[in-house]
Amino acid sequence: MEMPPVNPVGEKDTSQPQQQWEKNPQENLESTTQIKQQSPDPPTEILELRVSPNQASQILENSQGTEKLAAGLQGNSAKSRGSTSEMPEPLQASDLWYCPDGSFVKKIIIRGHGLDKPKLGSCCRVLAFGFPFASGLPEGWTELTMGLGPWREGTWGELIEKCLESMCQGEEAELQLSEHSGPPFRLTLASFTQGRDSWELEASEKEALAREERARGTELFRAGNPEAAARCYGRALRLLLTLPPPGPPERTVLHANLAACQLLLGQPQLAAQSCDRVLEREPGHLKALYRRGVAQAALGNLEKATADLRKVLAVDPKNRAAQEELGKVIIQGKKQDAGLAQGLRKMFG
Repeated sequence: MEMPPVNPVGEKDTSQPQQQWEKNPQENLESTTQIKQQSPDPPTEILELRVSPNQASQILENSQGTEKLAAGLQGNSAKSRGSTSEMPEPLQASDLWYCPDGSFVKKIIIRGHGLDKPKLGSCCRVLAFGFPFASGLPEGWTELTMGLGPWREGTWGELIEKCLESMCQGEEAELQLSEHSGPPFRLTLASFTQGRDSWELEASEKEALAREERARGTELFRAGNPEAAARCYGRALRLLLTLPPPGPPERTVLHANLAACQLLLGQPQLAAQSCDRVLEREPGHLKALYRRGVAQAALGNLEKATADLRKVLAVDPKNRAAQEELGKVIIQGKKQDAGLAQGLRKMFG
């Protein structure tokens, strides 16, 4: 290893070491050989994580998961290099990108060029490697349009779109998923066409895209896929929420449909919140009242559930679904009262 030159503090006589070298060349040759054989192992790779305060709060919320993901990426990088006598390049903080929701960590393998990134409507030429068959993403080169197409409906499509939104042209990256313990997946963004941010769209364009998402969501819901339907409704709402208030009336339908998906997905708290959005605009919306009643019952708020279901029946006395749900709530309330009475008897009996 070559050492950098050091400025001498004072002059020294170097003639004596030179004479000794000339007198014993064979001994010095053997010493040099031994030194080469005892060269130290190359240093291990250094992982530096420098994050901003916002990133730090996101990473703390998912600290256990993201630490494992970053460690996995570092380990895979070391394995891919194998044994080498060259000095490895340290892994810089800029080489890692943490998805804000904690779903994956991206490690940049080859940096792209430029500052532009894919936007809504960008047609991306992508090379995917290592993704499972269930992802719906074909191995090899393919073209994906940001914000459009059925490829975005599944969980994998959502992850890939989030990753592409963070990539520059020519970038190659590895993705380590929080719920995947195997080797990372590799994604290359060769090129993409110019797209637009949502704020650049005209109001009519946003409404048209939202209608497409709503229609697709309804198809998926009827086909028994509430998870993908919820993604479509959510994307439609994000488009419409950027419009000036009060916004189009379609927002009410989207929130009501999203609540139906959330109930099927076992998310009563979110379903109740979605119904609240509907009832803020239309206090007499029967579907929202019924779905909020079901959500409140699932959360154990029986009085609130009873109130919502009775409002439905006051307008529509023959509503079978509301009648059945109210009956369940009443039975559940009686069980709670009986349990409470028994506990009081044991306490004071």
